Amino acid sequence: MESDGPANSDRERLGARIRAYRTMRKMSLRSLAEYAGASASFISQLERGHTSASVGMLRRIAGSLGLTMADLFSEDAASGPRVLRHADRPELPAGPGARKFLISRQPVQNVEVYSGQFEPGASTGPDPYTHGDAQEFLLVLHGQVVLWLGEPGQQDEHRLSAGDSIEYRTSSPHRLDSHGSSAAEVLWIISPPTSV
Repeated sequence: MESDGPANSDRERLGARIRAYRTMRKMSLRSLAEYAGASASFISQLERGHTSASVGMLRRIAGSLGLTMADLFSEDAASGPRVLRHADRPELPAGPGARKFLISRQPVQNVEVYSGQFEPGASTGPDPYTHGDAQEFLLVLHGQVVLWLGEPGQQDEHRLSAGDSIEYRTSSPHRLDSHGSSAAEVLWIISPPTSV
């Protein structure tokens, strides 16, 4: 996988960006290596700027981190305002009567923001879920919701209305139900990102 690649300082900057994105994603060297089809020692050397990688390998690494090749090489990708139009928000799978959209843009920095829209009676699903171990903030924009926190049978019920917010760890099992006769809209803000 060695190649003539960029100069040492360029390799070090690229390696540092790969390491930063991997750490933000709470991903181990071994996990990234497995997803990218490389050895953990190769990824370690790459992150320290001791080796370079082929274009194909960099594409696999970028894809494993949820990035594009341009994200890996752009040092100022996050500088300046970046508009995301409502119609262009990436939509994620959600339960019946619910829609979930990613609002934060790649390359991922230190936070992820999601928008959720729930028809009356809709939910994130019947089972509580976890994702990583980060701080999550839930802000209710419209309507009313119930957030269930904890293991099934030992859950705490939190009833929230427009303007209310709550914070919790993403490692705590949680699920959300729309409550009331009108649709609800919420924002989830997660730091660091956990790839919900």
